[in-house]
Amino acid sequence: MPRPNKPDAPPSRPPVRLRHAPQQVRIIGGQWKRTPLPVAAIDGLRPTPDRVRETVFNWLGQTLDGLSCIDLFAGTGALGFEAASRGAARVVLVEQNSRAAAQLRAIKQKLSAESVDIAEADAVRFVRSRVTDSVDVVFLDPPFDSPLLAAVFADALRLVSPGGAVYVESKEPVESLGELPEGWSVDRRGKAGLVHYHLLRREIK
Repeated sequence: MPRPNKPDAPPSRPPVRLRHAPQQVRIIGGQWKRTPLPVAAIDGLRPTPDRVRETVFNWLGQTLDGLSCIDLFAGTGALGFEAASRGAARVVLVEQNSRAAAQLRAIKQKLSAESVDIAEADAVRFVRSRVTDSVDVVFLDPPFDSPLLAAVFADALRLVSPGGAVYVESKEPVESLGELPEGWSVDRRGKAGLVHYHLLRREIK
């Protein structure tokens, strides 16, 4: 008995490959306002969106004249270069990935950013080696859903002098990291998509 004709199976298609299209973010304010910063195609590199950065620097007071800052998971350097653009006296960008660190050095040279230092280093070891009460602002934006935030959080708070601040991006509200030390409080918070962002302040006694 003849078999019924079956429709031809559709030709198989090659798997779709996602491309890392060239991307960039821009410095929002200060002396390098509107300067583009390239975003390298590196796994886990997720720059803080322009809208969130604008909010954060509104919280910090627009200008950071004379302050010292550490961007502990620098990536594109968007947070650190923004701080330097707005008058920070010294900004240390900490980045372990050699390609990302090389790009940060190229941006520093292009901008003649004398107030910016690049530390190609492990963030956990770096933060543990720093002096207590030695920094005004620390930016914490580790790779999403990594354990690195919990690993550096206590030491990052330890570094900040009275009246200073810590900016935190995370997949959970910052309270998931445990109770804040005495003298610390959540000053501002927001949420963009899956990301929670917070500004913590240390009181002046």
